[in-house]
Amino acid sequence: MALSPPSARRLADNLARVRGAIDAAAARAGRPADAVQLVAVTKYVGPEIARALVEAGCIELGESRPQELWRKAEALADTAARWHLIGHLQTNKVRRTVPLVSLIHSVDTWRLIESLDAEAAALSARLRIFLEVNMAGEAAKHGFDPQNLPEVCRRLGEWANLDVRGLMTMGPLEGGAEAARRAFAGLRELAARLQPFCPDGTSLAELSMGMSGDFEVAIEEGATIVRVGSALFEGVA
Repeated sequence: MALSPPSARRLADNLARVRGAIDAAAARAGRPADAVQLVAVTKYVGPEIARALVEAGCIELGESRPQELWRKAEALADTAARWHLIGHLQTNKVRRTVPLVSLIHSVDTWRLIESLDAEAAALSARLRIFLEVNMAGEAAKHGFDPQNLPEVCRRLGEWANLDVRGLMTMGPLEGGAEAARRAFAGLRELAARLQPFCPDGTSLAELSMGMSGDFEVAIEEGATIVRVGSALFEGVA
């Protein structure tokens, strides 16, 4: 079912507004607008709204739950959509997920790294990933402890089928914009500290951080990918 014309217009307006905010935040940070990629998070909307986003020119789509990604990827198989998994991935869902994704943002355990590398090898593919870091230290969040990342980086050369592009984090649940800023600045600084531990040819230059409530702060602190959901869908039925 297609969106009604008023809803499609509202979605396009929201998309333009979010892109304008991304451009403005990048300018404040002295960065070009095209240095930041928007991933539209479709976890709370149906396939028809996801399709309308693609038709409006936003083809990078993100899902938190593998099962929802599977469902929507099938529904939008005839479009140019490129899927990002941004939520926790259990190893028993790796085989079905890997062929569908452009990038996995939420790689958070040794076991998952090994499983993804094996699946990518079976597909003769090179899989793009981010290492998820729990910068807030919150028990409710997934992600590597920052203190464990040097050892992870030292071993990245063992997984020939994984293309590690950088780090991902989520802002803290409490503390507002300033707490988010500290977490995002901390991730940027962590990436710089970790780079010497990485094998030749591996760069941690990309940072996936910032959601609807804090993506502008994230861009000011160096985000190269922002994951925006609710801000895109206000008033869209």
